[in-house]
Amino acid sequence: MKAIQITAPTQMEVVDIERPALKAGEILLKINYVGFCGSDLNTFLGRNPMVRMPVIPGHEIGATIEAVSEGVPESLRPGLCVTVNPYTNCGHCASCRNGRPNACEHNETLGVQRNGAMCEYIAVPWQKVILAGDIGVKAAALIEPMSVGFHAVARGQVSDTDTVMVIGCGMVGLGAVVRANRRGAKVIAVDLDNDKLTLASRIGADHTLNSKTDDVHERLQEITGGMGPDVVIEAVGSPATYVMAVDEASFTGRVVCIGYAKQEVSFQTKLFVQKELDIRGSRNALPEDFRAVIRYMEQRNCPTDKLISQVATPDTALQAMQEWAANPGKIFRILVQF
Repeated sequence: MKAIQITAPTQMEVVDIERPALKAGEILLKINYVGFCGSDLNTFLGRNPMVRMPVIPGHEIGATIEAVSEGVPESLRPGLCVTVNPYTNCGHCASCRNGRPNACEHNETLGVQRNGAMCEYIAVPWQKVILAGDIGVKAAALIEPMSVGFHAVARGQVSDTDTVMVIGCGMVGLGAVVRANRRGAKVIAVDLDNDKLTLASRIGADHTLNSKTDDVHERLQEITGGMGPDVVIEAVGSPATYVMAVDEASFTGRVVCIGYAKQEVSFQTKLFVQKELDIRGSRNALPEDFRAVIRYMEQRNCPTDKLISQVATPDTALQAMQEWAANPGKIFRILVQF
């Protein structure tokens, strides 16, 4: 069967691999669409230290159940539209013992620490398969990245009395905008790109700020009555946005960090103490976050056509990745169709 493999930095090719054989308790999935995410882009550019090449990327999955083995619940039947929880958990580390397997110390994500789903078929344990209802296999490939934003809102304990600032309006940040809005919070979206801000406004942001042209601090003071946002979600991963998150959070606010900064970040640590901030990491997502995204998509309010920048084939995937690398700020998601 066909698979897409990143063989070396900036090198990607279509290879032929064996179709997986089912083991007890596994489900064979026919892959329909797989999304390229930021970690795949970093792998392609040689900037992902967690990856051993060659690797098959892909963990944002829209698929159809092809076959099931013994031990699989009857609710998981051939023909159903599904996505996949792409993370593993050991069951023994501190995170797993504390009921947070998404942050497992020994996690191996599809397409990162192990081969992913950018191929025609994959076999996965039935426990990792999540029914996607009738939203369609293309939309199902958007569930995982949005669920990461949903999880960050849960980590921030956002409620309807909060003002939430989301820094970065890529797929993950937009997921945070949607979830914070659905929890009843006032949402402020911040980005450098006006197209992304327009989309953020469409899906639930009450205010949008372009950090290139707006005085972010002044506007935040106006919007919040001088208080600052109760929750700041950092979904970029740059030193500047990390510092902005701490600087702009209200006294006793919560700062939720999703993005990985590639360089060291210098903070005025007195703000941690003076403001009595809660600074929280947010990693991956939990099954309930996946289900919450699916419920949102079932209501047909998600502008999936705007979130999918391009649909490539295995033969055009290299070109699509090269174009994304050349202009990363303009791409939401590239899907590969098998």
